[in-house]
Amino acid sequence: MSEDSRQLDVTVVLVDDGYASTAVGPIEVFSAAGRMWNEMSGTAARPRFRVTMASIDGAPIESAYGLTIAPDCSIEAVRRADLVFVSASGPLPAEWIDRHAAILPWLRRQRQAGALLAGVCSGVAFLAEAGLLDGRRATTHWGTAETFRQRYPRVDWRTDLLITEDAGLFCGGGVNAATDLGLYLVERLCGHQTAVECAKALILDLPRQHQSGYAFLPISRSHDDARIRAVEEHLHANMASDLGLDAVARSFGMSRRTLIRRFKAATGSVPADYLQRLRVAAARRLLEDGASSIGRVAEAVGYGDQASFRRVFKRLSGMTPADYRQRYRMRFGGPDAGSSPW
Repeated sequence: MSEDSRQLDVTVVLVDDGYASTAVGPIEVFSAAGRMWNEMSGTAARPRFRVTMASIDGAPIESAYGLTIAPDCSIEAVRRADLVFVSASGPLPAEWIDRHAAILPWLRRQRQAGALLAGVCSGVAFLAEAGLLDGRRATTHWGTAETFRQRYPRVDWRTDLLITEDAGLFCGGGVNAATDLGLYLVERLCGHQTAVECAKALILDLPRQHQSGYAFLPISRSHDDARIRAVEEHLHANMASDLGLDAVARSFGMSRRTLIRRFKAATGSVPADYLQRLRVAAARRLLEDGASSIGRVAEAVGYGDQASFRRVFKRLSGMTPADYRQRYRMRFGGPDAGSSPW
């Protein structure tokens, strides 16, 4: 995504009986971006975010372990937000979703107005309960995975991932993933250099590249076949190349037939179908970032024939690449930044 120098408005939603670190951690990351490193290195601060803390009614909230946090305002007092970040509540939504029901229509309105939405740990349930994750990839804490799968069956739960991103909806896994997700969002919205400087200033690691890459590229269901996992890694790293199945099989000491059999048993897909989904997912990311040329996108993900690329993309995404770009272009990238992609 191209770097945008303007300040972005982020609202962090505080919830009762939640985990304070899932709010405070991202608040500190967003507040430090463009500021802390600059001040430490003797250059002018360029804060990248204006951070607002909001609770449902504007009253202080008490965390699960007794920490009281006073918000800046109620959620209804938030006039606009470029990004909404929902912190985590308790592990079982059946026990707390009714007490926080006012968040759901507010999130839908924010989405409709063009805001990017993020949730971490059990806070992802607010996005799911509002119906915003239906048909989308999402992750949450592994301990809530089965409960969430049963309660929200229309969501593509990928709880093996630390971070997921799907058309402006961002999810983080466990409690400690809140800071990872915050840094991931800094990188997506402000550029890699700002994220690196922010991480250095706060002495944090950037989100693990392996998992953050997998956050938007399809991987298989969980399996224990180490050699097939290595084949998947190879396909990810070389998807733009002309990958011949026979050559891939030889590289991993298997016959073509054995590779197909083992790959399907482990992943549920044959290698050719897996590679198509992989390439289309990568193309979706480029289009969301506002890529100007469909042809260049096709080439970047391994399609020399644009017509074939369009056919495969439409079959797997339900719309043409141009339509997808128009609908899901990230708000802060591309020539018409500022217009709502939703």
